[in-house]
Amino acid sequence: MTATIDPLATTPARRTAQPIPITRLVKVELRKMFNTRSGFWMLVSIGVLSVIATGAVIIFAPDSAVTYLGFASAIGFPMSVILPLIAILAVTSEWSQRSGLTTFTLVPDRGRVIGAKAIAALLVGVGSMAIAAAVGAIGNVAGSAIASVDTVWDISSSMAPQLVLGNLVGMSVGFTLGVVLRNSAAAIVAYFVVSLVMPGILVLLAQVRPWFEDLQPWIDWNTAQEALFLGATDTAREWAMLASTTMIWIVIPLVVGLLFLRRSEVK
Repeated sequence: MTATIDPLATTPARRTAQPIPITRLVKVELRKMFNTRSGFWMLVSIGVLSVIATGAVIIFAPDSAVTYLGFASAIGFPMSVILPLIAILAVTSEWSQRSGLTTFTLVPDRGRVIGAKAIAALLVGVGSMAIAAAVGAIGNVAGSAIASVDTVWDISSSMAPQLVLGNLVGMSVGFTLGVVLRNSAAAIVAYFVVSLVMPGILVLLAQVRPWFEDLQPWIDWNTAQEALFLGATDTAREWAMLASTTMIWIVIPLVVGLLFLRRSEVK
């Protein structure tokens, strides 16, 4: 007489795999941004250039420019260039360093990976701006003391969020180009084209075509970003222009880029 063995009685129950929490993905992406030489020195350069810009204002600027806005403007120029490059490298590193195959094997949902990269870039951007603001504040106090003038805090509570938003808009454009092109060199070149070359072309077109003059602010994201840096976005029309340029340069290309990214072959 042979005994029958029930295979279901000896097979252990299979555990359901739990998805990796988004917080862990963000921590991993933050670590990636600091681990590479390019990413590390790019982040270090923010602090270094903030100190250099602050020193330049103290040494070379006239006494009338020794204000918090003067220091913020000096620090803001290198920030507006470096932060978009950090956002670009956060995305394109998976392809330039050929780590995408490993990343997307461990986390098959590419949308969650890109979302974690976006959150990590946002955290780095906000943190960098906080450091730059602190350096500017120290420079304002020290500079006014050296120049023997009153310490002027001329950035209002309504202007500060616009300065932050202006830098985040630039980061978002860089991040979008990284998602669309997925190549570090191509995305960096494309960013400088749309931020430096494109505004001149649009201004020239507005001069030779009068009908385009009223349309330019609605499609030129540099104009909207400049208004944010100046704290001049205070009417419904100007906020509508910002929304229009954001839709054209960030939202639509990002959606298209994500669609191609989710379906593209990773090598």
